[in-house]
Amino acid sequence: MARSYRTRRPRSSLSRLLSAAAGALALAAGLLTAAVQPASAASLTQVTSFGSNPGNLAMYEYAPAGLPAGRPLVVALHGCTQSASDYHGHSGWAQFADQWGFAVVYPQTNSSNNSLSCFRWFDTAQSTRGHGEALSVKQMVDKAVAQYGSDTSRVYVTGLSAGGGQAANLLADYPDVFAGGAIDSGLPAQCATSSSGTNACQYNSSGLGLTPQQWGDKVRNSYPGYAGPWPRVAIWQGTADYTVRPVNGDELRDQWTDVWGIGQTASSTQSLPGGTTLSTYNGPDSTPAVELYSISGMGHGLAVAPGSGTGQCGSTGAYFLDYVCSTYYTATFWGLDGSGGGSGGGGSALPAPTGLTVTGTTDTTATLGWSAVGGAASYDVYRDGARVGTTTSTGFTDTGLSAGTSYHYTVTAVDSAGAEGALSSAVTATTTGYVAQCYTANNYQQVADGRAHTSGGYTYADGSNQNMGLYNLFVTHTLKETSPGYYVISDSGC
Repeated sequence: MARSYRTRRPRSSLSRLLSAAAGALALAAGLLTAAVQPASAASLTQVTSFGSNPGNLAMYEYAPAGLPAGRPLVVALHGCTQSASDYHGHSGWAQFADQWGFAVVYPQTNSSNNSLSCFRWFDTAQSTRGHGEALSVKQMVDKAVAQYGSDTSRVYVTGLSAGGGQAANLLADYPDVFAGGAIDSGLPAQCATSSSGTNACQYNSSGLGLTPQQWGDKVRNSYPGYAGPWPRVAIWQGTADYTVRPVNGDELRDQWTDVWGIGQTASSTQSLPGGTTLSTYNGPDSTPAVELYSISGMGHGLAVAPGSGTGQCGSTGAYFLDYVCSTYYTATFWGLDGSGGGSGGGGSALPAPTGLTVTGTTDTTATLGWSAVGGAASYDVYRDGARVGTTTSTGFTDTGLSAGTSYHYTVTAVDSAGAEGALSSAVTATTTGYVAQCYTANNYQQVADGRAHTSGGYTYADGSNQNMGLYNLFVTHTLKETSPGYYVISDSGC
């Protein structure tokens, strides 16, 4: 257990200091003295242009190589004093993106927006539909969907602490965008609408005293006239959280069960690792609509479970606490593993094919092989994210390729009902042969660029030594490079 990272009850003097500096907006980060250690963020890429960005946020993204179109998209919001890199490195989202095949967007705020780099969940200018940070995140979703061809019916949002509060707001603001959400140590949607209301939301152990309908109205009023479908919501809360009191988990449960039109009595409960109790609230179709995960003894942070076993993920650090892999259970609740979702992450999705290798190439073909998956009726093969074939065997030859070109391949197993399982790791195949290139320029430039040489005032193509005429600016030719360093005159066409 990462007990050194657990929070303690804030002193009154510290609360007053935070109120003066940032309206007690820090949630977890400002109340801990431990500094967030930068995490490795391999392949995390910044996108510098994604819209008008009224919330002044930065956009970072991660996707496995060769990700096919039509895959899910997850938006993950960090906590106070954290960064996109911290969340990417510790939370485990990249691990499951690779394993199950989806893209992740990490919005990042900064100290110019808030002194502790908290998302502004309490500011209606930043947390409502069509405004501020909320609109910036929506623009990031639009950018990523266009870039990856993501399935717009499978876009999800999650967040920790202030990021969790903003994630709840985004679910209320854009239920037409997000199919599901997860709030980790966060606040109900529109719990506070100004900085003066943050203390009551965070620290009041008895809550705000609102009824489930009043909580639900805060969601319904965020997008007036919208009547569903509503997002599926996972709520994660530690019982020893003194920064965002445990009652917030109950209020979130009340809020989203009311939105769904279901009662606040759990349909089922079960025990999970790390002292976690899962209470499930089924929707009208008897499938889980809201899930509340209560973690005994956990303070303020995101629950992780380092290791290589099934259901393990992440690494410990400030606000990343060793109890249970919340990311795994959240992802399976949403059905990102191909199971369709359900209580406790159950499901029978086919696993990703293993052992994908390139067994041969020519100048126009690439041949692949992989290990069989039990229960698979067939396999879908993807090249650079687009499906190029289906086969019932564990091998495939892709044809019609260009010589001397690299292609990325992934494979999924398909069950007898036609449902795809998890995406395999990607491999790269490079065809043989040389890709001829053509260059049109005057003789002077051809020599200057190293494709020709001069002798006795004339110009000659490198390799073929074909005479190109006088060495001057007024004679132009097209040279075709047929092999490295070998050029021929191709003025009639290349």
